[in-house]
Amino acid sequence: MREGAILEMRGICKSFPGVRALQNVDFTLCEGEIHALMGENGAGKSTLIKVLTGVYPKDSGQIFLKGYQKAAVIRSPQDAQNMGISTVYQEITLCPNLSVAENMYIGRTKGFVQNWKAINAKADQVLKSLDIPATATQQLASCSIAVQQMVAIARAVDMDCKVLILDEPTSSLDEQEVEKLFRLMRDLQKKGVGIIFVTHFLDQVYEVCDKITVLRDGKLVGEYAIKDLPRVQLVSKMLGKELDDLSDIQSESETYTAEDAEDAIFETENLASTEGIKPFDFYIRKGEVTGFTGLLGSGRSECVRAIFGADKITSGTVKKHGKPVKISHPIDAMRLGIGYLPEDRKRDGIIGDLSVRENIILALQVMKGFFKPFTKAEANAFAEQYIKLLDIKTASADTPIKSLSGGNQQKCILARWLLTHPEYLILDEPTRGIDVGTKIDIQKLVLKLASEGMSITFISSETDEMLRTCSRLVVMRDRKVVGELSGEELTQTMIMNTIAGGEAKQCSPETIQ
Repeated sequence: MREGAILEMRGICKSFPGVRALQNVDFTLCEGEIHALMGENGAGKSTLIKVLTGVYPKDSGQIFLKGYQKAAVIRSPQDAQNMGISTVYQEITLCPNLSVAENMYIGRTKGFVQNWKAINAKADQVLKSLDIPATATQQLASCSIAVQQMVAIARAVDMDCKVLILDEPTSSLDEQEVEKLFRLMRDLQKKGVGIIFVTHFLDQVYEVCDKITVLRDGKLVGEYAIKDLPRVQLVSKMLGKELDDLSDIQSESETYTAEDAEDAIFETENLASTEGIKPFDFYIRKGEVTGFTGLLGSGRSECVRAIFGADKITSGTVKKHGKPVKISHPIDAMRLGIGYLPEDRKRDGIIGDLSVRENIILALQVMKGFFKPFTKAEANAFAEQYIKLLDIKTASADTPIKSLSGGNQQKCILARWLLTHPEYLILDEPTRGIDVGTKIDIQKLVLKLASEGMSITFISSETDEMLRTCSRLVVMRDRKVVGELSGEELTQTMIMNTIAGGEAKQCSPETIQ
């Protein structure tokens, strides 16, 4: 093992049917080191963690731990725990109805009769040593999310963990809670614990970490010391676009410029939501295609969810044609002329057991009211019109939508919103997981709808798509707006530079003449 290493993973490979999730990946963690594991969605971070913690068996490769002469055999999470590997997940996996001490020692005590006085005293001692603001007898549910995360860490530390994995621990925390967590991480670091920090927040990585390992498409891109990897280079390595090789992407379709654009149709002022989005300003004009861009977890989806009322707004206003409107629920947005194709079509979009026809008419039926159902003839007419318009490949309108390919399911959700004739259509990852031909069809449709006067916000993880379809991009980092790009600024280089170190500027209709 490397000098000072507490963990080494060598040549790790893992495949699932049709997918090579990890391809010969190496990872090394040293004692007293906070090591960020970075990569975009599908890079292999979660799979590597699950191999290390025994959730998935590896196909090949070796894992070495300090203190063991041979390669470790980790067949289960219990094996990992016994070897000093503990994980604290984004979602709290403790029992909120139990006390703090009960959560710390559940499953670790033997016999039916417990000396709770001694257990509580020991728990209080551990909590005090880690400066965690909680008491042993306190019910966990009464603690903040940040303190619950710390209790989970305290449990791991008391089990003599040598390797602590923190999987997106800060996604639900505010700035003060994040700072408390970082203090605890630094304290553990001084005690020699090696910490693997999985996060999408670039600012946090550069604040608390010593090293970064980057994965992309299941492969190791490299391991870097923080001081040797500027932010823009990190973004470049995560996206797979080397700065020297970047060139402007030429449009493959007709582009539309809103030369005759009127004043903003919809705009937001200091809008913030329960999902941690910092107050942001945004506007969109008639016939304009805008985009929210940024790394996964930057807050791009949460911004549009706030506009649509899918997440609760905590401050700020939404205006239509300059007049404030109230959007408390998605139905409010729908009645104002907003449509929304969600990021996760299987979870939030389709209703798998319903037919293609029923999925297509769903939004219009909601707006009309379920006590005023469409006739079978009306529903069939709507469905057949959009099946033909969007070239949806289906045996019939009666076919269950779950039987269709991903691309055709996506076209059905598009049809659902087009049927409501929205003024403003939000498309969040409309081309994810579908074939190239259908991707191009959807991009062309977006530009065609804009040329007919519809306002569209287009979000995609593929920046090439954004550059082909959008005339203006709002750039996100760490759930706040850090810049806006348009015209000649719309290049891969500018996007990555802005993500890495951009500063927010005003975004209002008056700023662009």
